[in-house]
Amino acid sequence: MSKLKFITVALASGLLTSACQSTASIVGSKEDQLAAAGFTLQPANTPARLAALKSLPPHKFVQRVKGNSVVYIYGDPTICKCVYFGNQQAYGTYRAMVFQQQIANEQQMTAMMQQNAAFDFGPWGPGFGY
Repeated sequence: MSKLKFITVALASGLLTSACQSTASIVGSKEDQLAAAGFTLQPANTPARLAALKSLPPHKFVQRVKGNSVVYIYGDPTICKCVYFGNQQAYGTYRAMVFQQQIANEQQMTAMMQQNAAFDFGPWGPGFGY
């Protein structure tokens, strides 16, 4: 198998694997990172809060200015029915965490590709060696 073809197959299988994660799992992981970064969770437990939550784009950040401060808002109408609030520092910490996770994922993919490159397809015949 040519290196380019192998890399393409490895990347495609990695994308398929990540696509198999449930939306709830992905959102839950993101919300764990938000909490770890310093965002505070506020439940939408009143009619006014529910209405405010519904006005936000689901699972997206919104930036608002309150006084002299920037506030980052993340609404979750599906999993926790809540809103996460964070300041500039919490948002910066969250973005750094996401970046570090992307690097770790890329390193894991590279290691898997290197491990798979050593596999000998020869014994299975020409149809399996690509």
